[in-house]
Amino acid sequence: MNGGGNREEGNGKLEIQEEAPSTNNKKKSTAVLMWGYLPGISQQRSPLFSPSAVEFPYAGDSWKDVCGGGCESGRLITWGSADDQGQSYLTSGKHGETPEEFSLPTNAPILRAAAGWAHCVSITDKGNVYTWGWKECVPSAKITRNMTAGVSDDGDASGKQVSVLTEQGNMSPQSPSTKSTGSSVSQPEDKKPGEETIKRRRITAAKQEFESPIPADESLSAPPCLVALEPGVKIAAVAAGGRHTLALSDVGQVWGWGYGGEGQLGLGSRIKLVASPHLIPCIEQFTNGKERSSVVHQGGINSTSQGRKAFGSYIKTIACGGRHSAVITDAGVLLTFGWGLYGQCGQGNTNDILRPTCVTSLSGIKINAVAAGLWHTVCISADGHVQTFGGNQFGQLGLGTSADQAETLPKLLDAPILESISAKTVSCGARHSAILTEDGKVYCWGWNKYGQLGLGDTIDRSTPSRVLLDDFLPRTIACGWWHTLSLAETAASS
Repeated sequence: MNGGGNREEGNGKLEIQEEAPSTNNKKKSTAVLMWGYLPGISQQRSPLFSPSAVEFPYAGDSWKDVCGGGCESGRLITWGSADDQGQSYLTSGKHGETPEEFSLPTNAPILRAAAGWAHCVSITDKGNVYTWGWKECVPSAKITRNMTAGVSDDGDASGKQVSVLTEQGNMSPQSPSTKSTGSSVSQPEDKKPGEETIKRRRITAAKQEFESPIPADESLSAPPCLVALEPGVKIAAVAAGGRHTLALSDVGQVWGWGYGGEGQLGLGSRIKLVASPHLIPCIEQFTNGKERSSVVHQGGINSTSQGRKAFGSYIKTIACGGRHSAVITDAGVLLTFGWGLYGQCGQGNTNDILRPTCVTSLSGIKINAVAAGLWHTVCISADGHVQTFGGNQFGQLGLGTSADQAETLPKLLDAPILESISAKTVSCGARHSAILTEDGKVYCWGWNKYGQLGLGDTIDRSTPSRVLLDDFLPRTIACGWWHTLSLAETAASS
């Protein structure tokens, strides 16, 4: 999953970051390193347990970015499953493990891309967005600026009671979310009659959804198409989740579409499918009316101007998890929304969060980066410290514990190996996490069934472990669901 979709600072325009000329006598080149589950291989072939270089398919050019696939200067390069065992059956042309150019209905250079569970999304140099994959992830209608009007917190857009699919395949009313007041939770408390049964069904359905192969049915997929946004809207960053997408404009507004049944689209409702991009009120709800007063009061800020300054005026970073989302304001305030069953929204409970909501336990801590996994969230503060919260079944929080102890409030990752280390980039897979430090080191932890931690084995880790990259200097890190990528730099004599 991707973490830090960022808006460029400065003039509010999309820019390609040019590197400063090297002052040494060595010529630098870029490489993509990959480890973990290798899409497109037969079941008899082992995953990559240690970092391996991905061969660039074209001469005379180089890698520029990675996102669970690869993106180079102007051309989108993808590789992935040639069968129905991974997301790229629907998203990357079914060409197997060999990187190839993926055709889009545009000749414009591609600057960025993101890969979700069953869909992909990319941005051109003009700020246009193209997406493809599962049909429900691909917009099929015109834009909608305000979908929150007349929508209740407990109903869909028409005000009707929301239903969820049970194990028997029947539709039944959804019970209120189970609450927990502690910072960690291993078993829901204060259950109402029938509530735990429905919640177990929701857990089972979610596990089956993201563990099962994507159906080999072409009718479920949609080819690449241009996403219709309002005239003048230019997108600077995108994030792709389980079945939803967020897009960040060059002026710091967030647009969303796709599946929203747990509130991951920030509409204040459980509307199942949003077939057109809508504007998510991330900032407005905290700087206008009653909700502003409430937030200012909760945060201990006495005046409206102080509240607005402390909260921020636009969104600078977006991230999508399996069924939850996270954004960061320009003031470093972290907002989360969506599925909260494992505490992955960091609100101190296991409720679903239907609107962008401040993670108040991080008040006073400026957040610079965030990434979201299937059931967990990881963020980095301005001082380089790492905070984690959510599900921890495989040690993906890095706290030295695992099993079924979820953390519903952010906890500082104070592993001895990270002492005096400043993290700058974070990414989350389904159940593993990775950070890149300021001094160019990569650390991974969590689930390791397919070697996605890059440590040479398949043993899960509940604390960060350093990934050895030999002669490569990593520039960024990107986790797929079951694998990890790094865009790295190598030096060769001129």
